[in-house]
Amino acid sequence: MSKRSTTRPRRIGRFAAIALAIGLAAPADAGTLETVKQRGTLSCGVSEGLNGFSAKDAQGQWVGFDVDFCRALAAAVLGDPQKVTFTPLSASERFDALKAAKVDLLSRNSTWTLGREAQLGLAFAGITYHDGQGFLAKRALRVDGALALDKARICVETGTTSQFNLADFFRANSLTYEEKLFPGAAEAFAAFESGQCDVLTRDQSALYGERLRLAKPSEAIVLPDVISKEPLGPVVRSDDFAWFTVVKWVNFALINAEELGISAANLDEALKSQKPDVRRFTGAEGGFGKALGLDADWAVKAVRAGGSYAEIYERNLGTGSKLAIPRGLNQLWNMGGVLYAPPLR
Repeated sequence: MSKRSTTRPRRIGRFAAIALAIGLAAPADAGTLETVKQRGTLSCGVSEGLNGFSAKDAQGQWVGFDVDFCRALAAAVLGDPQKVTFTPLSASERFDALKAAKVDLLSRNSTWTLGREAQLGLAFAGITYHDGQGFLAKRALRVDGALALDKARICVETGTTSQFNLADFFRANSLTYEEKLFPGAAEAFAAFESGQCDVLTRDQSALYGERLRLAKPSEAIVLPDVISKEPLGPVVRSDDFAWFTVVKWVNFALINAEELGISAANLDEALKSQKPDVRRFTGAEGGFGKALGLDADWAVKAVRAGGSYAEIYERNLGTGSKLAIPRGLNQLWNMGGVLYAPPLR
C-alpha cells in the first residue's frame, strides 16, 4: 500500500509535465471564449472615465474608442454589440483584475511593454492606437515645448509608464522638475486644475480630453512634444491563446475593413461582392470563422456594431469628435501612417 502511494503521484507528475511541455495539457486555451459564450455577455475592463476612449455620456451609457472595440468584440463573439458589461478600473488595479479573471480583457488605454507581458503574464492583442506621452501646460507658464519645462511642477499618476518616462526625459536632458504623484488620473487632473502643479503629463491623446474638462480650456495647451512610444491596445491573459487570437483578429478585421473600403454603411454591398479578399472578409470563403470558434460572418458583425477602424476613430477621437485629434501615425500604412494588419487569408 505504501509503495503505491509513493510511486503513483510521481507517474502522474511526470505525465503532466510531459503533456504540458508538448502542449497537450492546454484545456484553458479555449476557456475564456467558452466562458463568454456560456455567460452570454462579455466583461470588458475600461478606464474610470477618459474622454474619447471610455466614459459615460449624459444618458449614463459607456461610449468611446475603447468601448467601441469591446462592442465589436461582443458582436463578433455573441452576435450582439450590447451584450457587454463595462468595469471601470484604475491604473493600479487594472492588471490584477485581469489576472484574477474579473474581466475578460482590458480595453483601457494601456501601453504595451515587455515588462507587462513577461512579468505579469499578460498578452497584448495588437495595437489599436499609436500614442506617445505629452504635456498639458498652463499658458501662464509661457512655454512652447517640453525642453522649456525646467523646474516645473508636474502632476503624474504613480506606477504608470508616464512616471518613469518623465524621469527618463528630464534626466536625459539635464533638466529638473518637482514631481507631484497621485494614485489615479482623477486626482492628478484635480491637482492640475487647482494649481498644485503647472503641468500634467500622460498619454497625449488623453490630454486632449483632459483639457476639455477644464473650467477654462483656453488657459491650457497641449505641447507638441512627444517623449515616448505608447502603443495602446487590448490586453488578455497569456495562458489563453485561443481567446488571444480572437481578440487580436477582431482588431485586425476592423483595420482590414477600412483598407478594403468596407464600412457599416456599405456592408450589404460588401456581402454581394465577388472580390476574393472581400469574400474572405464576409465569410463567404475561407472558413476562418469556424477556425476561430465563431460564426462565418464574425467580421461582418464586428463592423456592423460600430463601423470600421476609420469610423470608430473619427466618431470618438477625430474630426467628428470634440477632441479633433489628427490621425497621424494612426493612418493606414498606405496613407502615411503605421496602421497595418495582416490579411484575412
